[in-house]
Amino acid sequence: MASSPFLGIAASLILLLLSLVLVRFFPLTPPPPPRLFTAQELAIYNGTDDGLPILLAILGSVFDVTKGKSHYGAGGGYNHFAGRDASRAFVSGNFTGDGLSDSMQGLSSTEVKSVVDWRDFYFRTYIFSGKLVGRYYDSQGNATKYLKGAEAKAARGAQLMEKQKIEEAKLPSCNSRWSQEEGSEVWCDNGYPRLIQRPLEMAITGKVSKRCACFNVEELNQPGLEVYKGCDHLAKVCRL
Repeated sequence: MASSPFLGIAASLILLLLSLVLVRFFPLTPPPPPRLFTAQELAIYNGTDDGLPILLAILGSVFDVTKGKSHYGAGGGYNHFAGRDASRAFVSGNFTGDGLSDSMQGLSSTEVKSVVDWRDFYFRTYIFSGKLVGRYYDSQGNATKYLKGAEAKAARGAQLMEKQKIEEAKLPSCNSRWSQEEGSEVWCDNGYPRLIQRPLEMAITGKVSKRCACFNVEELNQPGLEVYKGCDHLAKVCRL
């Protein structure tokens, strides 16, 4: 016997009424706002007290890294990050004195992007615990112009890196290898190795750099192509 369509409608209405009752008597409460830390409060959670969690901040976002205690606790290789915002050190590698700073001043767009990538890693891997009041968040927990500026600069870095990737794909890179006995060498399966400047590198890193690319013989007279020192003009393999 086929069921009446009115039964389905009635069941839907009952579910709707139940949902309304639940919302009326058991309203959903919004999550509490993130805790706001001062620099002095954050410093307490530096891994020296076994009874407290270990916290660190990066770009003003505070994370509980207690599960990585062997790394972030006292004596751990990353303990210098605990209890502070040392965003700059994630890319500078300077873990002492002024290097343990949250300032992004003077960093290139790709370096700032790397710091933002590190922050995203902590969001994925550890527990977000609040915000640090200071350079990146104000006393109300709102993002400051410094955080917005850093994120905008990181976005520009990502765009430049993608553009460079597209440009470099137009010119095949050289093969390379290194061995303790013979040192380094570069070679081209098709064409001849030449050093060329990365045109976007100054904008990306603030530095000039070169890479090895392969060129056909009819392209070797282009300006800006550099033969490796000690390498023959038409050599396909160059030892460095």
